[in-house]
Amino acid sequence: MNYDVYKTENIGTVLAGNSYGGRGIVIGKSEDGKKAVLAYFIMGRSENSRNRVFIERGSEVVINAFDPSKLADPTLIIYSPVKVYQNYTIVTNGDQTDTIYHFLTNGKSFDEALETREFEPDAPNLTPRISGLLTFESGDFSYKMSILKSGTPDGAVCNRYTFSYQSVAGLGHYIHTYNCDGNPIPTFTGEPERIVIPNDMEAFTEEIWTGLDGENKVSLYVRYIDLASGAFESRLVNKNR
Repeated sequence: MNYDVYKTENIGTVLAGNSYGGRGIVIGKSEDGKKAVLAYFIMGRSENSRNRVFIERGSEVVINAFDPSKLADPTLIIYSPVKVYQNYTIVTNGDQTDTIYHFLTNGKSFDEALETREFEPDAPNLTPRISGLLTFESGDFSYKMSILKSGTPDGAVCNRYTFSYQSVAGLGHYIHTYNCDGNPIPTFTGEPERIVIPNDMEAFTEEIWTGLDGENKVSLYVRYIDLASGAFESRLVNKNR
Protein backbone atom coordinates (compact mmCIF):
# COMPACT_ATOMS: atom_id res chain seq x y z
CA MET A 1 0.00 0.00 0.00
CA ASN A 2 1.26 3.47 -0.90
CA TYR A 3 1.15 6.00 1.93
CA ASP A 4 1.79 9.60 0.87
CA VAL A 5 2.85 11.28 4.12
CA TYR A 6 3.15 14.63 2.31
CA LYS A 7 -0.34 14.60 0.81
CA THR A 8 -2.04 17.96 1.32
CA GLU A 9 -5.77 18.55 0.79
CA ASN A 10 -7.95 21.59 0.30
CA ILE A 11 -9.92 22.28 3.47
CA GLY A 12 -13.21 22.00 1.59
CA THR A 13 -12.35 18.45 0.51
CA VAL A 14 -11.54 17.44 4.08
CA LEU A 15 -14.72 18.95 5.53
CA ALA A 16 -17.08 17.63 2.84
CA GLY A 17 -19.35 14.82 3.95
CA ASN A 18 -18.50 15.04 7.65
CA SER A 19 -21.68 16.15 9.37
CA TYR A 20 -20.03 16.74 12.73
CA GLY A 21 -16.36 17.45 13.31
CA GLY A 22 -17.21 19.44 16.43
CA ARG A 23 -14.78 22.32 16.89
CA GLY A 24 -11.75 22.80 14.67
CA ILE A 25 -8.46 24.72 14.50
CA VAL A 26 -6.38 25.39 11.39
CA ILE A 27 -2.92 26.99 11.57
CA GLY A 28 -0.47 27.52 8.71
CA LYS A 29 1.27 29.92 6.33
CA SER A 30 -0.08 31.49 3.14
CA GLU A 31 1.26 30.28 -0.21
CA ASP A 32 3.27 33.46 -0.76
CA GLY A 33 4.96 33.01 2.62
CA LYS A 34 3.88 36.46 3.82
CA LYS A 35 1.06 35.65 6.25
CA ALA A 36 0.48 33.49 9.29
CA VAL A 37 -3.04 32.06 9.14
CA LEU A 38 -5.40 30.70 11.76
CA ALA A 39 -8.99 29.60 11.60
CA TYR A 40 -11.36 28.42 14.32
CA PHE A 41 -14.90 27.12 13.97
CA ILE A 42 -17.58 25.74 16.24
CA MET A 43 -20.48 23.41 15.48
CA GLY A 44 -23.44 22.38 17.60
CA ARG A 45 -26.09 19.69 17.83
CA SER A 46 -28.09 20.98 20.81
CA GLU A 47 -30.08 24.22 21.06
CA ASN A 48 -27.66 25.43 23.76
CA SER A 49 -24.60 24.79 21.58
CA ARG A 50 -26.19 26.44 18.56
CA ASN A 51 -27.20 29.54 20.51
CA ARG A 52 -23.79 31.21 20.09
CA VAL A 53 -22.00 33.92 18.14
CA PHE A 54 -18.37 35.01 17.77
CA ILE A 55 -17.49 38.63 18.57
CA GLU A 56 -14.13 40.25 17.79
CA ARG A 57 -12.78 42.71 20.37
CA GLY A 58 -9.46 44.07 19.20
CA SER A 59 -7.06 41.11 19.00
CA GLU A 60 -9.35 38.91 21.11
CA VAL A 61 -12.29 36.78 20.00
CA VAL A 62 -15.06 35.96 22.47
CA ILE A 63 -18.14 33.76 22.32
CA ASN A 64 -21.48 35.12 23.51
CA ALA A 65 -24.97 33.68 23.65
CA PHE A 66 -26.98 34.84 20.63
CA ASP A 67 -30.18 34.84 22.70
CA PRO A 68 -29.24 35.14 26.40
CA SER A 69 -32.75 34.11 27.46
CA LYS A 70 -32.18 30.67 25.90
CA LEU A 71 -28.75 30.06 27.47
CA ALA A 72 -29.25 26.90 29.52
CA ASP A 73 -25.67 26.37 30.74
CA PRO A 74 -22.63 28.56 29.90
CA THR A 75 -20.18 25.90 31.12
CA LEU A 76 -17.94 24.64 28.28
CA ILE A 77 -19.60 26.74 25.58
CA ILE A 78 -18.85 30.38 26.56
CA TYR A 79 -15.14 31.30 26.43
CA SER A 80 -12.50 33.29 24.52
CA PRO A 81 -11.12 31.15 21.69
CA VAL A 82 -8.43 33.64 20.58
CA LYS A 83 -6.09 35.81 22.67
CA VAL A 84 -2.76 37.54 22.02
CA TYR A 85 0.12 38.06 24.44
CA GLN A 86 3.29 39.78 23.18
CA ASN A 87 4.58 37.63 20.29
CA TYR A 88 2.16 34.77 20.96
CA THR A 89 -1.30 34.13 19.52
CA ILE A 90 -3.41 31.52 21.32
CA VAL A 91 -6.38 29.68 19.83
CA THR A 92 -8.34 26.97 21.67
CA ASN A 93 -11.74 25.34 21.98
CA GLY A 94 -12.31 26.21 25.64
CA ASP A 95 -11.34 28.17 28.72
CA GLN A 96 -7.83 26.71 28.51
CA THR A 97 -7.18 29.85 26.43
CA ASP A 98 -7.05 31.68 29.76
CA THR A 99 -4.85 29.02 31.33
CA ILE A 100 -2.30 29.29 28.52
CA TYR A 101 -2.45 33.10 28.62
CA HIS A 102 -1.86 33.11 32.39
CA PHE A 103 1.12 30.76 32.12
CA LEU A 104 2.71 32.79 29.29
CA THR A 105 2.36 36.03 31.25
CA ASN A 106 4.20 34.33 34.11
CA GLY A 107 7.11 33.20 31.95
CA LYS A 108 5.94 29.62 31.61
CA SER A 109 5.15 27.55 28.53
CA PHE A 110 2.23 26.30 26.45
CA ASP A 111 3.09 22.73 27.45
CA GLU A 112 3.28 23.55 31.15
CA ALA A 113 -0.13 25.20 30.98
CA LEU A 114 -1.79 22.20 29.37
CA GLU A 115 -0.28 19.81 31.89
CA THR A 116 -2.76 21.35 34.34
CA ARG A 117 -5.82 20.71 32.13
CA GLU A 118 -7.77 17.69 30.89
CA PHE A 119 -10.51 16.84 28.38
CA GLU A 120 -13.96 18.27 29.05
CA PRO A 121 -16.10 16.63 31.78
CA ASP A 122 -19.05 15.99 29.48
CA ALA A 123 -19.46 12.21 29.69
CA PRO A 124 -20.10 10.12 27.70
CA ASN A 125 -18.44 12.22 24.96
CA LEU A 126 -15.43 13.38 27.02
CA THR A 127 -14.76 16.06 24.43
CA PRO A 128 -11.04 16.68 23.79
CA ARG A 129 -9.50 20.07 24.46
CA ILE A 130 -7.68 21.26 21.34
CA SER A 131 -5.26 24.20 21.46
CA GLY A 132 -2.83 26.04 19.21
CA LEU A 133 -0.04 28.54 19.80
CA LEU A 134 1.66 30.70 17.16
CA THR A 135 5.06 32.10 18.18
CA PHE A 136 6.37 35.02 16.12
CA GLU A 137 10.12 35.66 15.91
CA SER A 138 12.46 37.36 13.41
CA GLY A 139 9.82 37.94 10.75
CA ASP A 140 8.58 34.35 10.79
CA PHE A 141 6.67 32.00 13.08
CA SER A 142 6.41 28.46 14.36
CA TYR A 143 3.37 26.82 15.87
CA LYS A 144 2.19 24.08 18.17
CA MET A 145 -1.06 22.14 18.28
CA SER A 146 -2.28 20.10 21.24
CA ILE A 147 -5.06 17.68 22.01
CA LEU A 148 -5.98 16.47 25.50
CA LYS A 149 -8.23 13.41 25.35
CA SER A 150 -9.44 10.54 27.46
CA GLY A 151 -7.31 7.41 27.41
CA THR A 152 -10.14 5.17 28.63
CA PRO A 153 -13.92 5.02 27.98
CA ASP A 154 -14.66 6.07 31.56
CA GLY A 155 -12.32 9.09 31.53
CA ALA A 156 -10.00 7.67 34.19
CA VAL A 157 -6.84 9.01 32.51
CA CYS A 158 -5.93 11.92 30.24
CA ASN A 159 -3.56 11.50 27.30
CA ARG A 160 -1.75 14.63 26.09
CA TYR A 161 -0.38 15.02 22.56
CA THR A 162 1.56 18.04 21.28
CA PHE A 163 2.64 18.61 17.67
CA SER A 164 5.33 21.21 16.87
CA TYR A 165 5.73 22.72 13.39
CA GLN A 166 8.04 25.04 11.53
CA SER A 167 5.93 27.13 9.15
CA VAL A 168 6.03 26.19 5.46
CA ALA A 169 4.54 28.38 2.71
CA GLY A 170 1.17 27.05 1.54
CA LEU A 171 0.92 24.42 4.28
CA GLY A 172 -1.30 24.27 7.33
CA HIS A 173 -2.55 21.71 9.83
CA TYR A 174 -6.11 21.03 10.89
CA ILE A 175 -7.16 19.43 14.18
CA HIS A 176 -10.73 18.90 15.38
CA THR A 177 -12.47 17.46 18.41
CA TYR A 178 -14.34 14.57 16.78
CA ASN A 179 -13.69 12.23 13.87
CA CYS A 180 -17.39 12.29 12.92
CA ASP A 181 -20.88 12.23 14.39
CA GLY A 182 -21.96 9.46 16.74
CA ASN A 183 -23.29 8.63 20.19
CA PRO A 184 -21.01 8.93 22.04
CA ILE A 185 -19.13 11.09 19.53
CA PRO A 186 -15.81 9.47 18.50
CA THR A 187 -12.77 11.48 19.56
CA PHE A 188 -10.30 12.77 16.96
CA THR A 189 -7.47 10.32 16.32
CA GLY A 190 -4.10 10.56 14.56
CA GLU A 191 -2.04 13.59 13.59
CA PRO A 192 -3.44 16.97 12.50
CA GLU A 193 -4.38 16.85 8.83
CA ARG A 194 -2.25 18.63 6.21
CA ILE A 195 -4.19 21.51 4.60
CA VAL A 196 -3.50 23.88 1.69
CA ILE A 197 -3.35 27.51 2.89
CA PRO A 198 -4.14 29.96 0.05
CA ASN A 199 -3.24 33.65 -0.18
CA ASP A 200 -6.89 34.72 -0.54
CA MET A 201 -8.49 35.08 2.89
CA GLU A 202 -11.97 35.60 1.46
CA ALA A 203 -11.77 32.42 -0.58
CA PHE A 204 -10.38 30.43 2.36
CA THR A 205 -13.16 31.67 4.66
CA GLU A 206 -15.80 30.81 2.07
CA GLU A 207 -14.32 27.35 1.49
CA ILE A 208 -14.40 26.50 5.19
CA TRP A 209 -17.89 27.89 5.80
CA THR A 210 -19.32 26.15 2.73
CA GLY A 211 -17.60 22.87 3.65
CA LEU A 212 -19.05 22.77 7.17
CA ASP A 213 -22.35 20.91 7.54
CA GLY A 214 -25.20 23.36 7.02
CA GLU A 215 -27.30 22.00 9.87
CA ASN A 216 -24.60 21.92 12.54
CA LYS A 217 -22.23 24.82 11.78
CA VAL A 218 -22.46 27.79 14.15
CA SER A 219 -19.54 30.25 13.79
CA LEU A 220 -16.20 30.68 12.01
CA TYR A 221 -13.26 33.05 12.56
CA VAL A 222 -10.30 33.45 10.17
CA ARG A 223 -7.23 35.65 10.73
CA TYR A 224 -4.34 36.46 8.36
CA ILE A 225 -1.34 38.04 10.14
CA ASP A 226 1.29 39.93 8.14
CA LEU A 227 4.72 38.58 9.11
CA ALA A 228 6.50 41.81 8.21
CA SER A 229 4.29 44.27 10.09
CA GLY A 230 2.37 42.13 12.59
CA ALA A 231 -0.90 43.69 11.44
CA PHE A 232 -3.80 41.34 10.81
CA GLU A 233 -6.99 41.10 8.79
CA SER A 234 -9.87 38.89 9.81
CA ARG A 235 -13.22 37.52 8.73
CA LEU A 236 -15.98 36.40 11.07
CA VAL A 237 -19.10 34.44 10.07
CA ASN A 238 -22.02 33.68 12.38
CA LYS A 239 -24.96 31.53 11.37
CA ASN A 240 -27.05 33.45 13.91
CA ARG A 241 -27.49 36.99 12.62
